Amino acid sequence: MKLHGYWRSSTSYRLRIALGLKGLEYEQVAVNLLDGEQRSAEYRRLNPYGGVPALEIDGRVYAQSMAILEWLDESFPDRPLLPRDVEGRFASRELAMAIATELHAPLNLPVLQYLKHDLGHAQAEVDAWYRHWIARTFEGVEARLARRGAGNYLFDAPGLFECVLMPQLYNARRFSCDLGSYPHVIRIEAACREHPAFVAAHPDNQPDRN
Repeated sequence: MKLHGYWRSSTSYRLRIALGLKGLEYEQVAVNLLDGEQRSAEYRRLNPYGGVPALEIDGRVYAQSMAILEWLDESFPDRPLLPRDVEGRFASRELAMAIATELHAPLNLPVLQYLKHDLGHAQAEVDAWYRHWIARTFEGVEARLARRGAGNYLFDAPGLFECVLMPQLYNARRFSCDLGSYPHVIRIEAACREHPAFVAAHPDNQPDRN
C-alpha cells in the first residue's frame, strides 16, 4: 500500500489518520505541491485529477480523499470509522462533509494562490477570506456538537469526523483563526492530540516535511 501525498496537505493528512486508526501499514510517496509535481504528466497518469492524495494498492489507484475514506471502511471493516447505526453514520457524515465540502474547495492551495497571484489580493485579504469561511462553517459544526454531550470524540472512538476535523483545525491555526467560540470542537481536538494515530499523522512528523 502506497500513499502518494504531501506533508501539509489536509486531504493527505485525513488519510494518514484513517490508516493509523485502522492499523494499516503503508509506504509514503512524497508529491511536492509547491514544486507543481502533482501537475506533471507522470503523476497525472497515476492520478488524473492532478492532486493528492492517491492511494495505490495492488496495482489500483484510488483518488479523492472522502471517497477513499469510505472505501477504506468498507474494505477494512476492523476498527470502523463509522458507527453501526444509521443515525450515527449520518451524523458522522454530515459533520465530516460540512468541513470537506464547504471549506476544502474555497480554502485549498490552488484557490489561495489564485486569489493572491492571479487576482492580486494582498496576503491580509487572503487571510481574511480564509477566516470568513472557517467561521461560517464552524458555527454550524459547533452547534451540532453542542447537542451531543461532552465526550472526547463525536462517538466513543475517533472516526470519520475526526479524520476530517483535525487537518482543518491545523490549517485554521496556520491562518491565526480565532477558535475561541468553538469549545466543543476544541474539546475533541484536545483528545485527538493525545491519540497515537493522530500524533503519527501530524504534518510535523512526516518524512517529507520541509
